[in-house]
Amino acid sequence: MTEVTVDVFNAIIKEELTWVYDMGVQAIEMGQSTATLMVPYDEKMLRPGGTLSGPTMMMLADACMFAVLLTEIGLVKLAVTTNLNIDFLNKPEPKNLYAKGRMLKCGKRLAVMAVDLYSEGSDKLVAHSTGTYSIPPR
Repeated sequence: MTEVTVDVFNAIIKEELTWVYDMGVQAIEMGQSTATLMVPYDEKMLRPGGTLSGPTMMMLADACMFAVLLTEIGLVKLAVTTNLNIDFLNKPEPKNLYAKGRMLKCGKRLAVMAVDLYSEGSDKLVAHSTGTYSIPPR
């Protein structure tokens, strides 16, 4: 199995997920069945009321799940999201946003992951997301 490192995943973002790259998303840490990603704060991400938009948080959570999955199954780029749930818990601060993801269960065809989102410098949970990815047959 190909080891998917921070550098490998950041190259995937840059070369194949260009809109995610344009948002500034980058992998910070990747381990066995875990990943931490970050999106830098930008005023363009705000929604009315002055908080980070839900689509920004969902994008980061989904990208983090993809990173977690690749640490588990290797470089299988055709794995796709089949379900994503998110609970918005606290108003994020106007700071960089971090996603910390982990594998809950990985089977032959489906993987279930969880991601917690935090504002930089805070341990207050901003959102919690769970999702399922479909793994293509090998």
